[in-house]
Amino acid sequence: MAQYSEIDSTINMVEIMAMLLLAGLALASSLQLEFDEIDSLEGYQFMELRPLAKEFLQHFRNIAEKDLDLPSSSQQDSHCLSDMTQLLSALRSKNIWALKMFDAWGTFPKGVLYGNQIDLGNYDECIGINKAISDNHAIKGKYCLAGMPFVRGIILRTAVCFPASCNSTHMDKFLQPLLEKLLNIKTTKALISEDSCRTKERIEYDGLTIFTIVLVSLLLAAVLLTTAYDYFFCEDQNQLSALIKIFSARANSRVLFRLVQPRSNPNVIDCLNGMRCMSLIWVLFGHQYLFALMAPNINQYQLKWWFGKPFTSFVLHAGFSVDTFLFLSGLLLVVISMRPLEKSKGKLNIPMMYLHRYLRLTPVVALAILVYMTLLPFMGDGPLFDSIKFDDYNHCKRTWFWTLLFLQNYATPDLCINHSWYLGVDMQLYILSPIFLLSLYKWGKKAAAGIFVLMLLLSACLFSTMMIKQYPIHMEIGVTSDEAQRKLYYATHVHAAPWLIGVLFGYFLHVNRSRNFQLNRIEVWLGWIISLGLIFTCIFVLYPFADWLNPPLSMLEEAFYYTLARMAWPLSLCWVVFACMRGYGGLANSFLSCPLWQPLSRISYSAYIFHIFIQQANGRRMRTGTFFSNYDVMLLFWSGFGFVLLLSYIVYIIMEAPFGVLESMLITKRRTTTITNKAELNPQLNSYRPQNT
Repeated sequence: MAQYSEIDSTINMVEIMAMLLLAGLALASSLQLEFDEIDSLEGYQFMELRPLAKEFLQHFRNIAEKDLDLPSSSQQDSHCLSDMTQLLSALRSKNIWALKMFDAWGTFPKGVLYGNQIDLGNYDECIGINKAISDNHAIKGKYCLAGMPFVRGIILRTAVCFPASCNSTHMDKFLQPLLEKLLNIKTTKALISEDSCRTKERIEYDGLTIFTIVLVSLLLAAVLLTTAYDYFFCEDQNQLSALIKIFSARANSRVLFRLVQPRSNPNVIDCLNGMRCMSLIWVLFGHQYLFALMAPNINQYQLKWWFGKPFTSFVLHAGFSVDTFLFLSGLLLVVISMRPLEKSKGKLNIPMMYLHRYLRLTPVVALAILVYMTLLPFMGDGPLFDSIKFDDYNHCKRTWFWTLLFLQNYATPDLCINHSWYLGVDMQLYILSPIFLLSLYKWGKKAAAGIFVLMLLLSACLFSTMMIKQYPIHMEIGVTSDEAQRKLYYATHVHAAPWLIGVLFGYFLHVNRSRNFQLNRIEVWLGWIISLGLIFTCIFVLYPFADWLNPPLSMLEEAFYYTLARMAWPLSLCWVVFACMRGYGGLANSFLSCPLWQPLSRISYSAYIFHIFIQQANGRRMRTGTFFSNYDVMLLFWSGFGFVLLLSYIVYIIMEAPFGVLESMLITKRRTTTITNKAELNPQLNSYRPQNT
């Protein structure tokens, strides 16, 4: 059975808010510095320092093995010392490769008091060094980030470039005495982590990577060949063979870019296209802020003011897009299913319904697991390659199957694709949906009352969890254990209220589908005022966010807000949908029902799954410091959004559309009176199909 759930757009607010909060906490501790009270040696001696590479050369005029101060002299130690000796000798001879080695070093960051705590040097200049010393030996550049303690816990990071034969321990032995001399700071902690180091060498393709490349290549080849055959040899587009229908980009693009005028079909809720796409943009925009906050911002201290701006509330509360799509999921489930269910006198082919749903969602997710695991490490390269990341995709080696079973939000804290947790919530609610559909069909308003009570009980469960476990909101968003995140955000029952409200509202629309509502102007204005009031209250009630360490709300108030907001948000959307359907939407309906939203709506599922791929590849390529501002983040977002759409279109053409067409053809051959097959008969409903979301 086709359940047209809005799985396309959600946002892992835990990850975004965790990074925002951690940045804010670091900022808060840094801003406690009273620079006029800092000892003069700590406070401004660093301003008199020359470039770090020059200080290094001045300190190590003649390097000997004793400078390493290692307990034993291994072959690697001797190799590193030999390369360093040859490096300095070449430098005195003014060889260009040696000059490049030290020219690639970073300096002490400029604008430390403004929040600039990192200098990335010149990454490509360092790793590009490859000087042949003998027939079987060459000195290659190795780029690393050295973390140097400054004052009151602040770590200044700067780039260093050493021969690749030196490991992080060797580099520490060189840098620690230099640091003690320059800043009078002694530390036993490692200054350089091997994880921050990069060389020109890259990991080789393993078997799984080769398999992924071959699979994608075969899919692309199938699309190109069938498209060429379709274009040159198929004159009648209504008589295409099955293979051409499945893989032809021409045929699938015709469906993708087909525009249907609003109100051309009474069974379609046109405004949902705009709501879906706007929420998708909200998701991608919020994730872009996550990467912007992880970037090497030269004005990190400005985050204090950013947290206090009204616009910030739209970013911090982007998690309401989850509730939006769960609401639409429940709404469309009932609106589309109840009428065929009544015609079939309560017959529901539940196994076919589940199979249909699983086959619709799984191919794209399976491809995403392969691509993120194997191809992302080869996409983009830079000094912050392992620092700017959304997930640790090494977890996929152990937990990939939980994602394909859609149990990842409960089964493991190490999600394979972190933002796929929503798919688990959506699928689990869908599995329970026959209970609600059959109950509404059999008992009508009594079942609706029972669903309402269930929603209140689940909301009370969330409220009780927060009060008993003492999980405040600011803990739920990143300053607590994975257990609290799973209970307050990943758990299905936490997000059940919006879905159930969507079910109830869908039933309301179903039983009143023939009723003509005549509302006067006062009633219409009152509906919009209440709806917008709920929306802006959910977004701005916690403004400002300047002090997360001392939140203004008590534990009881936070529990009430977090619980009631789960219901207030979808209730506000009920009026928006109702007003747009019944002719009271005005400008909002004209905007949300615009046909131009339809193509983006159909590829939004692929866009949601793969947008992190583009954003993370872009983040890993950073070579220099960035300036954080809302406008700069918007520039990054819109430039990346174009590539997201391009990648989403490719995924749609090679995977989503072919498997969707194939699955539809298989089910059509077994056409029965089930809801799934009934829904397939209406092509206008395709804009709500999971493969097109």
